[in-house]
Formats: sequence, C-alpha cells, structure tokens
Amino acid sequence: MANLGYLQLTRDCKQACRFCSNPPSGVDLELEEMHGLIDDLVGRGYDGVILTGGEPTIAPLLLPAVHYAKSRGLFIRMITNGHRIAEREFLRELVEAGLTHVHLSLHSSRAIVHDFLTQTPGSHGHIDSALGHVAALGITADINTVINAFNSDHLDETVRWVVAQHPHVRHFVWNNMDPNMNRAERNPDVIPRLGEFELSLRKAMRFLSSTGRSFRAERVPLCFMAEFPEASTETRKIVKEEERCIRFLDRKGFVLQKQFLHGKTAACDRCAMDPVCAGLYSMNYHYDPAELFPLTGDPVAVMRAVLRREPEPELVERVLARRGMRSDEQPDDHGQRAEGGGTVSPDHRESARVVVGNRG
Repeated sequence: MANLGYLQLTRDCKQACRFCSNPPSGVDLELEEMHGLIDDLVGRGYDGVILTGGEPTIAPLLLPAVHYAKSRGLFIRMITNGHRIAEREFLRELVEAGLTHVHLSLHSSRAIVHDFLTQTPGSHGHIDSALGHVAALGITADINTVINAFNSDHLDETVRWVVAQHPHVRHFVWNNMDPNMNRAERNPDVIPRLGEFELSLRKAMRFLSSTGRSFRAERVPLCFMAEFPEASTETRKIVKEEERCIRFLDRKGFVLQKQFLHGKTAACDRCAMDPVCAGLYSMNYHYDPAELFPLTGDPVAVMRAVLRREPEPELVERVLARRGMRSDEQPDDHGQRAEGGGTVSPDHRESARVVVGNRG
C-alpha cells in the first residue's frame, strides 16, 4: 500500500481559479505544527508527503518542509500551478533540497481556456515552461486537471498536447470538480454535467492507454469511466484498503480518510460495480443522480486489475461486503437537486463558453 499525506502549507495563491476548492483562508502553517504533522506521517508508516495549498511555492515554510520531510525519510511531492517553478533556479533549489515529483495543474491545452479558468493571463505559459525545467532537472511530473464545464469537451485534446510537447510526462490525473466551496458557488457555470465529459474522458483514457501511460480519475462514478474502472482513485483506495490524511488550513482541520463513499442512488442498487464504486460526490446538491446508471460486470475482475494479481479470498469478502453500503453524509436521490445547489442554465453555460472559445 502507498499511503500519502497531504499538507497545506498556505492558503495564499496568486491565481484565482474559478473553481478553487481551497481558496485563501488567511492562515499559514506554523513551523512547529509542520514538524509535528510530518512526524505523524512517519509514525503512521506513510510513504510520502504531498505539499499543497493554496499555492505552496509562495509559502515561507516550503523549503523547511522539504528539508524536514527528507530528513524523516519521506518522498516529497508538490501540487503547484507552475508559476514559480517556471523559474528554473527556484525549481533547482527545491530539487536539491529533496523534492522528487511535482503535480502541475493544467486545465486545458488551450491557453485562452486555461487562463480564463485561472483568471491569470500567462498561466498556461508558466506550465509549459515548468514542464521543460522538470525534464532538464531530472525529476518527474504528473498533470492534474480539474474537470469543469469549460474543458469537458476536450480533455483528450489536452492530454495529446502534453504528450506531444512534453513526452516525459507519464501520468495524468483528472479530478471532477469539488463544487462545495465559495469559488464554485460564485461561478456555477463551471460545474459540469457528468454526460458532458464522458466522451472526451473516454477518448483521453484510450489515448493514454495506447501510449503506455497511466492515469487516475477522482469523483467520477464508475458508470462514467466503465472501460477503465481500475483507474478510479476511490476504487483503488477501496480495493487496496488504503487511507490518506489531509491537514486543511480552515475549519476542516485534520481529516483522516478511511472510508471512500459518496452518494448513491437506486441505479447503484442494481449496479454490479456497487462494491468497488464510491458513488457520486455532492449528489443532489450539485450533481444530478438521474445521470447515474447501472453497470454489468465482475467487481472481482476490477480488483484483479487494480492489484495486478489474484486478490486474497478474505479481501474479496471484505470488498464485496460493501454492496448496499451507503454514506450517512450524502442525501438520498429522492426528488431533484437541492434548491440553490449551484445549477446553471444551459444557455448561460453556453454563452460563457463562447467567450473563451471553448467550442472553437
């Protein structure tokens, strides 16, 4: 198992992404707590730490955190918008301190769309430059993409662009957007419908699979990635019985995730993949359960694909026992989405797309 802890160093950021789920809170992590949290990861037997934010590259504690995590034997990763590591010498300093891997947030191959989403002109170019420095300095990089209404029709185009321009990138992650924070609530036009990204996500996965690259998707129900269920982040956590912890710099505080379960509907009751599927995040509030549909198939085959071996009978029994398990934190699927849940009319969404050339 590979358990990784997420550590928010700051919530400050120079960008203002329209869908940000961790907007500024006015709080930075303190040195003593940083030491304690990294020590806690070591004590839990975790393999590594992911430094995040906000934007961790503008946090005063970034270098101290990298040094300390390395001294404690952890692998060190960082999620970044790429702005500061577009400066090669700054990235070199982090690499020499112990940084081994970066997750770069690229939301579209189209600069006009990416810069619109980040509300930061030139942010697409920073990612392009940062990826070049990553290759030159000998570390590795993943691409993190937040699925939203403005990139949902060209996720495949984005991965093709990355592979053509930066063939050293071998892993891609899509996160269906978390609409439960104030940025998305102020910009409801960014919230996608599941059906809007199904085709382009499938094409992106097929293309990456054909090139031998790996990929993951989070907050995407298995019925919308049925060809590659083993690529679901939640499914992999369920099958591997992994956990993860996150230190948020807001009211959520320290969160230890052991149960990966979102909302489920009557369609899930009829779905063969129910035991290995987390369900629909923010169901009824922002995402419509009417879009879900049951799948056929063998959940044990999914377990084999995740583990790349035959699962132990005891593990199969524990995972299959999840059938019918439902979250206490998600509403049921009776009725329509909750009033005020951040839905947006198709006309409003389409007019906004035209502004950034999303259909061009």
